[in-house]
Amino acid sequence: MHLSRPRRSPWRELVLVASLLAWGICQASGQISIISSLGIEGYEALLELQNVPEGVQEYSWHRGASDSADSMIVSYQPPSQAWQPGPMYSSRENVTVKGHLVIKDSLLNDTGSYTVRVDLGNETQRATGWLEIHEWEDDPGISANTTSVVEYRDPMVVFCHTNVTDATRIQWYVNALNVSSNEQMTISPDRKTLILHQLSRYDFMIRCGIENVLGFPQKSDIIFPKVFYGPDSVLLRTKPSNFSSVLAAEVGSAVQLDCTSTSSPGPTYRWIHNGSFLSSAASLNFPSLTWEQMGRYRCIVENPVAGLSFYRNVRIQRPRWTIPEIRTGFYLSGSLVVFFIGMTVLGGVYLCGVLIYFLI
Repeated sequence: MHLSRPRRSPWRELVLVASLLAWGICQASGQISIISSLGIEGYEALLELQNVPEGVQEYSWHRGASDSADSMIVSYQPPSQAWQPGPMYSSRENVTVKGHLVIKDSLLNDTGSYTVRVDLGNETQRATGWLEIHEWEDDPGISANTTSVVEYRDPMVVFCHTNVTDATRIQWYVNALNVSSNEQMTISPDRKTLILHQLSRYDFMIRCGIENVLGFPQKSDIIFPKVFYGPDSVLLRTKPSNFSSVLAAEVGSAVQLDCTSTSSPGPTYRWIHNGSFLSSAASLNFPSLTWEQMGRYRCIVENPVAGLSFYRNVRIQRPRWTIPEIRTGFYLSGSLVVFFIGMTVLGGVYLCGVLIYFLI
């Protein structure tokens, strides 16, 4: 059984902004609010403000649901670009010019509620939001009970190795297409097992994938099944060419017989001449045909893995010469026949006229 080890996604080398799944905790109309978000451990997390009015003099971020001095993380004053760390500051937090809180290299214990106090000079607004940090989910692994099958005959069972328990987050891909259960395949209720009832030579790649908490796809390695097929499209070509199962050739002439087919793995060949084994080559070549080489030939093409075989027959014999028909006797052409008929009619008319004359 082939089992690929789960590997780290290349996304770990990139900066991922964890503010994709959001719900705002809006207070009154026109009030500031925080877009609460989900994040991945080790990535940059963002708590974004919305409905921020003009003329903000200070942003003050706090850990928890209150804006007390003991819970302050950091404060930022836009005009002077001055910022002040608080008791909850861990050196990973920063405030952008728009007042958003950025947490670098987020940790699981960064999960919780956060409160922002916005000083507008003539008033102060507050909002509380939620940040949830999840562990990174490794890419799924994949294995199969076999990777070699015979076309349209052998089933194949493929397993997706993941800790994801939500079946809706597990996907299967055959030839890069997202698939579901149908007549050709069945997916288990937990979606961790794919049963391919039959495969064709055109099924060249299989993989599974999961959707992480941020909605990004993470895919396994690819299994490339080896599908054995054939032989099919068995052709028998001859030189000189023939259009039937009989090849007319004279003794001493050059004759070539070629047997070809489509098969995986490559097929084996057997030539039978007049009921006896002759050769295991794909082609027969007779530079100067002899009497002994005349007769019946059969090319047998076999795929030992698939257990299939086909054959084609041809007969080599001398050409049959036809003797031209020699006609004897007296023949008249069509024009002469018409002439003689006309003369006979005119002669009859003349004789009738003469007889009438004498009678009168």
